[in-house]
Amino acid sequence: MIGVESLGGWGQAATVIGIVLLEAIVLYVGYGALEKLLGSKLIAAIRGEQ
Repeated sequence: MIGVESLGGWGQAATVIGIVLLEAIVLYVGYGALEKLLGSKLIAAIRGEQ
């Protein structure tokens, strides 16, 4: 883990916010790519289409 304990209160808050935002961006892009690649195939499978 990142050694945020050595930072002050504001530094810790900024670091945690940055990490959370970066994680959200990665998940948004990752899930968007998965949906683009597999979305139509998954919907067709659920509907029973081939």
